[in-house]
Amino acid sequence: MATLHSKPNFSDAQVVEMVTRLFSLTPSEIRSLPSYDDQNLYVSCVEGGEYVLKIMNSADSKNPSMIEVQTYAMSVLHQNGLPAQTALPNAAGQLMSLEEIDCGHGVQKYLVRLLTYLPGTTISKVPLTPQLLYETGKMAARMDQILQKMEHPQLGLLERGTLIWSLSNLLQLEAYVNILEGDPLEEIVKSVIHQYKTSVMPRRSKFRKCINHGDFNDLNVLVQLDESDGHRISGILDFGDMNSGYYVHELAIAIMYMMTEHPEPVEVGGPVLAGWESVLPLDETEKDCLYVLVLSRFCQSLVMARHSVKMHPENADYLMISSRRGVHILRQLWELGKEQVEKVWFQSAAQLGAIHTSSTRC
Repeated sequence: MATLHSKPNFSDAQVVEMVTRLFSLTPSEIRSLPSYDDQNLYVSCVEGGEYVLKIMNSADSKNPSMIEVQTYAMSVLHQNGLPAQTALPNAAGQLMSLEEIDCGHGVQKYLVRLLTYLPGTTISKVPLTPQLLYETGKMAARMDQILQKMEHPQLGLLERGTLIWSLSNLLQLEAYVNILEGDPLEEIVKSVIHQYKTSVMPRRSKFRKCINHGDFNDLNVLVQLDESDGHRISGILDFGDMNSGYYVHELAIAIMYMMTEHPEPVEVGGPVLAGWESVLPLDETEKDCLYVLVLSRFCQSLVMARHSVKMHPENADYLMISSRRGVHILRQLWELGKEQVEKVWFQSAAQLGAIHTSSTRC
């Protein structure tokens, strides 16, 4: 997580100079793209081509080996047919550059990459049909399957015991819960953490391990229109929260964020789960913990959004995107309870799974 004043804020002039010097390209258009901790910029060039210039925050820029692993993971997914960005080499043949510059908070060092541009719009801006939710679950499972087979000498770095966004590290949230003091949400968050301690942690050793993307959210998944006037997934963005985790964590994260964009949030879990299980069926332990893990991700998102707004009030609109509806959804899920929510999810998943299985055989 970025610290105060670590988020870059390069000017257009600084971007033009850097792209020209590092990549021998001449920007003709630059526009800002959303980012939680970093600075992302769309860049089109006189020479042709569209790119995303990704400037890492100064805190994460101190760990270039981690960025190297993330960049490699993107290339592995791309080579295996998934729509991930790849990094372009700079003039020195390197996939990233460490730039020392002052962009408003004194001279700091920032890791810079020029990534391929993936066309499409974020999944947050289109109707979340059952079919698109099914494809979202299926894509998340395929992604984790491929990542788990990845080989790299620095994979040990993904054992991120201090990453606040890892579902393995939910208890770290207790240090931030006081930001909700006086808010009715505080008691729900504390209750979910207690449920996590008592019903998830003792059984986590039975979860199947994998490498998680860790942030398969509604702004990190791109879609395009397909030939049937529906949408297909055209991009997976932002590998900054990659970590060694568990398959069921990725599924819980995907369900949680898709819920924030759906008019009937509880109905999201079934189609996403059906898509996921078309690739990786859950076992009984994973299935029994899914409800608490989805609620746990809501708690992470809501608490850390409040904390980040306190740290970066100028970025409040972006930081609170998931939080605005998330409060109501978390409360709804908690009030409905595990048994009722699971009934909706599992029955819907079974029905959709049967439909897709029969259509595949025809």
